[in-house]
Amino acid sequence: MPKVGIATVPLDYGKCPRWLFERMKRLARGIIFTIVEEFGPLELLFRLSDPIWFQSLGCVLGFDFNSSGLTTTTLGALKEGLRGLEDELGVFVCGGKGKTSRRTPEQIQDWGEFLGLPMEKIDKLVYASKISAKVDSSCLQDLENPFQIYHHNLIFSKSGQWVIVQQGMSPEIQRARRYHWLSVNVKNFVEEPHSGIISDVKINPLNLTAKKSRENKEISTGLVKEEPKTFLRDIRLILKKSNTLIKQRKTPGFTEMELNDVEFHWHPVLREKFDLKRLEKTVFCAHEQNPENFEQLLALKGVGPKTVRALSLVSEIIYGAKPSYEDPARYSFSVGGKDGTPYPVDRKTYDQILDVMEKGIQKSKISNQEKTKAQKRLIESF
Repeated sequence: MPKVGIATVPLDYGKCPRWLFERMKRLARGIIFTIVEEFGPLELLFRLSDPIWFQSLGCVLGFDFNSSGLTTTTLGALKEGLRGLEDELGVFVCGGKGKTSRRTPEQIQDWGEFLGLPMEKIDKLVYASKISAKVDSSCLQDLENPFQIYHHNLIFSKSGQWVIVQQGMSPEIQRARRYHWLSVNVKNFVEEPHSGIISDVKINPLNLTAKKSRENKEISTGLVKEEPKTFLRDIRLILKKSNTLIKQRKTPGFTEMELNDVEFHWHPVLREKFDLKRLEKTVFCAHEQNPENFEQLLALKGVGPKTVRALSLVSEIIYGAKPSYEDPARYSFSVGGKDGTPYPVDRKTYDQILDVMEKGIQKSKISNQEKTKAQKRLIESF
């Protein structure tokens, strides 16, 4: 399992040189081919879900160990390296960076139809892609320096198991944060679903994926289902009277809560700028959909980070259901290359590694083919 801790990953706007990327593609192809041939597709998904292993893979391929570009370039090399081998290996890479990330559902659909997968299985893969992006943008929020998802990959096997690796950026602080998901580990999309998170900085986020936030999420859903007008009244009250005594409604199980100036000195509500008209429209639209739980609420169109934040705020301030503000980040480390740390990429050695690995793979493939032919000749001889 990934170890708990923090790793610094600066946001890097640099570009991988073509000579290096071409080699990364070939080496990624060799490594992935070997793992799948030896251990099967599911083992590959397990490894990609581990932020430590993933970071090490990027460094073995020769990229910077401390760059946000390691994520995007490694996944790009993996996708291009496996092009044409997907059906043979049973591993399919969807998505990518920027606009390509938004085409992930379309690419899942295309591969699903190519494989003849049942529509139910395709829909589950598409849903996993969409809801994971919403969770990491709306349920894990750095209120001062939000991380916007800009890279998203879903990699799946023919059996329907999947791994998601996606990354968000915060240009204001020049940092990036990577999120890892593994289907076999996800029991609940909105409660501690990650197999690991690699963090750039220690932050104090709104963390609605924590078990501690369960009551906050339940109340947030109830506010939309049962009383959106009450919620809108309460959010206006909080924004207007943020440093005065606020009394909770006389509801069984709830008590009065005094919010003095000291407490609100640090509370993020002071920096909030909600568009109340837009929020009202979103909440009433969600109310009409009647979501049964927080996950269904989150999956609704139009429900994004600010809506989730506003609901969580009312649940906390008015109803006393505090969410978690603990950072769930994991730890990742390795050594690498592109920018000369710990040393420049040695092209000669890189090419020798590629030559040995590719020849070994070719011999392995020929050997398997010969075994099949030999078995066929043996059967025909009887």
